[in-house]
Amino acid sequence: MTARARFLLLASAAVLTLSACNRDREPVADGVAAPAAPGAAVTPADAAAPLIFSEKTAFATVSLKLPDAIKAQPDLHAKVYADEVAHLREFAEGAQADNTEAGAPNMAYEQTVELTVAHETGKLLSLTRSASEFTGGAHPNSAATGVLWDKALKRQIGWTDLFAKGADFTALDRALCAAINAEKRARVPDAQPVTLGGKDWACPRASETPFVLAPGTTGGKAGGLTFLIGPYQVGPYAEGAYAVTVPLSAFQSLLAPAYADEFAGSPTKAASTPTP
Repeated sequence: MTARARFLLLASAAVLTLSACNRDREPVADGVAAPAAPGAAVTPADAAAPLIFSEKTAFATVSLKLPDAIKAQPDLHAKVYADEVAHLREFAEGAQADNTEAGAPNMAYEQTVELTVAHETGKLLSLTRSASEFTGGAHPNSAATGVLWDKALKRQIGWTDLFAKGADFTALDRALCAAINAEKRARVPDAQPVTLGGKDWACPRASETPFVLAPGTTGGKAGGLTFLIGPYQVGPYAEGAYAVTVPLSAFQSLLAPAYADEFAGSPTKAASTPTP
C-alpha cells in the first residue's frame, strides 16, 4: 500500500469533525444552494445536499447515504454532505494516483460511508457514521464514529461539552471495560479479558472512544452511551467490531448541567450494559 493510501485509510477512521455553524445564517432548505467554502467548486448535487451520493470510475467506487432525519437539521445536513463528498472524491483521486504510480491498472478501490440515527432527544441528535474501505489486502477495513448535534445551538458537540469540566472518569472507564469483557465472553466464552493498560489488547479510555447516545426506557431521553470500538482494538480481527453500552448510572453525576436532562432511565438494550 502506498503512503497516500495509508493516509486516506487513517483519515477515513477519524471522527467526523464539524465546525460550529453561523447562528445568524438562514437555514438551508432542500433544493437551495448551500454556502460554499472559498474557492470550492460546487456541483448542483452538492448544492442540493441530497441524502445519497455515488460515483464510479475505473479506479474507485464511492458512495454516501444519509438518514431522512438529517433533513430536519439543514445546517448539519449541508455540512455533512459537503464534507463527506469532498472526502470521497479525495479518496477516488488517491486511487487513481496509486494506480498511476504503479504503472498499470491494479485494482479498483472502494469506500462507502453511511450515517444512521442512533438516538434523538429533545436537544440532541446522535448519528452513527459507519465507513468501509477497500484498498487491497485480505479484507476491507471498517470504522464507526459518532456525531452528536445540539439542535438548538446548531452545532456539533463533543465529550468536553457533554460532561462537566474536571470530571473524574475513572468509574466510567471501569464500566466500559466491564461492558467490553461481558460482550467478549458472549462471543468467545473462553476469551481472555482485557484490562486498562493491557499489552496485546487493552480497554480504551471512555473519553478517547467514539460514542453515540443509547435509547432508554424513558421516552425522549437517552439511557446510556454506546461506545464504538473497531476491530483489532480489544481482540483479534475475527471478533469484529464492538458496540457496547454503558448505563446512565455509571456517569450520571459526571454530566454537564446543560445536558443532564437529556438522560433518564436505563438503556433498552441491557445485554451489554453491566452495572459497574
